[in-house]
Amino acid sequence: MPAKTHGRFRTLLVVSIAWVVLVGAGLGAALGQTVNTIRNENFTEFTAALPTKLYDVKGRLITEFYAEEKRSPVSIKELPPHLINAFITREDQSFYSHRGFTFKGLARAIFGKIIGRDLGGGSTITQQLAGTLYADRRDYSIKRKLVELWWALQLERRYTKDEILEMYLNRMVMGSGVYGVEAASNYFFGHSAKDCNSAESAILAIQLASPRKYDPYRNPANARARSKDILEQMVSHGMISKEEAESSFSTFWDSFDYTRVSASAYYMREDKAPWFSEYVRRQLEDMLYGSLDLYSDGLSVYTTLDLDQQEAADAYMKRGIEKANASFRNVSKQKFAYADSVYTPIVELLGLTFNLSPLFVSTSKNEAQAYSYYKTKLNPTLDALSLMFGMSDLKSLANAGTAKLKTDLEKSIVEGALVTIDNSNGYITALIGGSDYSMANQLIRATQSKIMPGSTFKPLYYSAAIDSQKLTEGTLIYDSPTVFYNQDGTPYMPMNFKGEWKGSVLAWQALAKSMNVPSVKVLQTVGFDAAIERAAALLGITDRNEIKKTFPRVYPLALGVIGVTPLQMARAYSVFATGGRAVTPLAIRYVEDRNGDVILEPEKDALEAQKGMGSKMQIVSPQNAYVMTDMMKRVVSSGTLAGSTQSGSLFKQTGPDGVSYTMPMAGKTGTTQNWADAWTIGFSPYYTTAIWLGFDRAGNTLGTEQTGATAAAPIWSNYMRDIHKGLPYKAFPKPQGGIASATVCATSGLLPTPYCDEGTVNLVYLDGTQPVKSCDIHKDKSLEAQELLNKLTGSGSTVDLPDVEGQGQSAGQGSNQGGGGSGPSSGQPRDGLDSTITMPDL
Repeated sequence: MPAKTHGRFRTLLVVSIAWVVLVGAGLGAALGQTVNTIRNENFTEFTAALPTKLYDVKGRLITEFYAEEKRSPVSIKELPPHLINAFITREDQSFYSHRGFTFKGLARAIFGKIIGRDLGGGSTITQQLAGTLYADRRDYSIKRKLVELWWALQLERRYTKDEILEMYLNRMVMGSGVYGVEAASNYFFGHSAKDCNSAESAILAIQLASPRKYDPYRNPANARARSKDILEQMVSHGMISKEEAESSFSTFWDSFDYTRVSASAYYMREDKAPWFSEYVRRQLEDMLYGSLDLYSDGLSVYTTLDLDQQEAADAYMKRGIEKANASFRNVSKQKFAYADSVYTPIVELLGLTFNLSPLFVSTSKNEAQAYSYYKTKLNPTLDALSLMFGMSDLKSLANAGTAKLKTDLEKSIVEGALVTIDNSNGYITALIGGSDYSMANQLIRATQSKIMPGSTFKPLYYSAAIDSQKLTEGTLIYDSPTVFYNQDGTPYMPMNFKGEWKGSVLAWQALAKSMNVPSVKVLQTVGFDAAIERAAALLGITDRNEIKKTFPRVYPLALGVIGVTPLQMARAYSVFATGGRAVTPLAIRYVEDRNGDVILEPEKDALEAQKGMGSKMQIVSPQNAYVMTDMMKRVVSSGTLAGSTQSGSLFKQTGPDGVSYTMPMAGKTGTTQNWADAWTIGFSPYYTTAIWLGFDRAGNTLGTEQTGATAAAPIWSNYMRDIHKGLPYKAFPKPQGGIASATVCATSGLLPTPYCDEGTVNLVYLDGTQPVKSCDIHKDKSLEAQELLNKLTGSGSTVDLPDVEGQGQSAGQGSNQGGGGSGPSSGQPRDGLDSTITMPDL
C-alpha cells in the first residue's frame, strides 16, 4: 500500500474512532441523565405546586392561594370518554399507536422552521409532556424539538399510554393561571371535569393551542367556532353522535354568560371570606418574603376567623349596604326633582332672556338623559355583541363606555366595612372590607381606609377627662350654641344634630345622646395634650410623627375630624372591654409547611411582645375602663343605640338551664359632617365590633335620614345578637377597688333631696369623685315661695306683674334675661360661674 494512501487511511480511522467515542460518550451521558432522572423523579406527584390553604379558628377550610400553577390532579379513570377523545382529536389522533413521535409530524415541524412558516404543531401528546417537563416550550428551535423527542422516547419506555395521558391532562396549561383539566373545568364551568359534557370538553381541548385566543370569556367567537370544529371531527371519527354534539353545543352557548370577564384563576377561586383572605395574604407575603412561595409551597395557615360569625357579618352587611344605597338613590332623586321643579325654570328664563346657551337647561337635560341611556342600556349590549362577533373596534368603544360608567358609580356608591375582635385574645373573627370583593374592588376599608370616626371618637378623650377628675358621669354641662376659639384665633361653632339644644345635661347624657357642644367643652377642659395622648394610646399609635399628623390641635378634633381605620377604632374600644389592657388584633395564629412543621407563630410572637410591654400593657386603669364602659352601656339603654337594640333587650336570651339573661352591651354611634359617614362601634365582654358605611370619595352625603343610629346601628345590633347566641352570661370586668357608685339627682348630678321630683339615676365614679353635696336645684316649693316673698317685702322692691297678655318685667335688674328664672335650671352655669364645666362640690 502506498504511503500516501496508508496515511489517509490512518487519518480516517482516527477520526472515525474519535467520532464513535464522542457519540458514545454523549449517548452514555444522556442515558445516565435519563436513568438518574427516572430514578429520582415521580412524574405523578405534584409537590412543586401545592396551593396554600387557609383554615378558620375551628379548622374549617376558608380558601386556597395559588398563582401560576393551580393544579387539581384527577385520575384518567374518572374522566368521561368524550373528554379524553376531545383532546386526542385536537392534539394527537394517533396517540395510542405511535411510540412517542410521528415522522410526519416531526418532518412538518422541521420543514416549517426551515422555511419560516407555521405549518401546525408537530409534537405528539408525549412530546408536549416531555417538553413541559424538560424543555423550554417558548424556544421554537430544532434543538428544542430534539430534546422533546429524546425525552418522549424515555417516557414511552417507562409509562403506559394511559399514564402518559393522565400526566398530560393534569400538567398542561389550560388557561390564565390554570393547569390541568380539573382546575380548568372548575375555572370555566364551575364544576369538576368529571361532569363535562361534549361541548365543554371541546372548549377545554382547544385551550392547549392558545389559552388567550380561545378563552371563551375573552374571545367567545373564536372559542365557539373552534370548539364546533372539534365536535364535528369527533362525530366524523365516531366518538360521539351528531345529536349529542349538537345538543351539548346548543346547551352550552345558549346559556353562555357573555358579560363575565376573563380573570386570573386566583380571583375565580372559591373563598368563604375573601376580604379576610386578602388581608391574611398580604401579611403572609411580608412574613415569607425571600423564603417560601405562598402560592406553590403547600402551606397550611391557621387563622383567627370564625366562619359562623363571618357568614352572619356577610348577610347583615350585604343587606345594610343595599339599603343604604337604595336610600341614597331615593334622596338624590328627590333633591334633583325639587331642583328641577323650583330652580330649573328660573335658570332657563335667565338663559333665554340673555341668550346664555350654557343655561339652556332643557338641552343639557336631554343630553344628560341620552348619555345616561347609552351608558346603562346601549353600552352593555354593544359590549356583548363585540364579544359574540369578535368586533375589536366595537369592543374598544364599549370598553370606553364601561370605564366611564365605573368612574361615575364610584362617586355615588355607598360602601361599608366591618371588623370583629375577640376581646380575650385579639382574634379577628370577622372582617368585611367593602361591598363585593373583586379585581376592581380590593381596598380593604376595614384595615386600609383612613376615615373620620365622627362621634365614635368621643369616648377616647372622655376617658382622659375622667382620669383628670375634672369630669364625672354626673358633671353638669350646659348645651347651647357656643363659639370656641382655636389657638390661631379662628372661631369654631359646632352644631348639634338637627340644630337641637338641650340646656343643662349631665355628662353621661351628653355622651349617650351624642351632643356636640358639651363634648367640645369636655375637650376644652381636659386639654389637647391629655386628650391626644389618651386617644393615641387607645388607637395603638406610638410614633410621635404619626401622632402629630393624625391629631390636629383644633376643636373640631372633639367631633372626630381625623383619619383612622375601623380596625384601629375596634381596638380602642376593646381596651375598655378588657378592663383597660392592650389588645393586639391578630389574623394568623400559626403556619405549617407541607410536612406539617410549624414555621411561623404570629400569635406566640404577639404574646411575647405583650409580655415585654410590662406595665405599658395597661393602657387605662381598670377603674377608668369600668367608668367608660358604664357610660357607653347607657348609650345602649337610653342613648342613640336604644332604638336598634330595644334598650338592650334585643340581647336577651335563655340559657340551657332555662334562666333568662341579657348579655351586657356598650357602644357609641357616630355621624360625620354632612352625613358623609355612619358608624357604630360597640362591645360585649366577649367581642368588639366596628361598622362603617360611607363613600370612598369625599363630598357625598348619605342623607339626613342615614346616621350612625339609623344606618349602621341596626346592622351592629342584629349581628351582635346573633354571634352571642348560646354564649353564657358574662359581666364586664369590675375592679376590686377604686370605684364608687352613687344615686344622684337626674337633673343636677348631686345627692338627691326629697324635692328632686325629676327622678334619680345611679352613676359610677372613680372613688373620691362622687358628689357629697345635696341638690341645689330642687327645693321645697312652699319654702321657695316664702323666701321670695320675704326677699321682696324686706327689700322694698316692687314687682311688675305681667298683664293679661302675659307681658311684663322681671323682678329687679339682676334677673336672668335668657331663661326667665334663676339658678342652673334657667340655663346658666351653677353659682353664676362663667365656666365650661361646673363640677359638683367634693
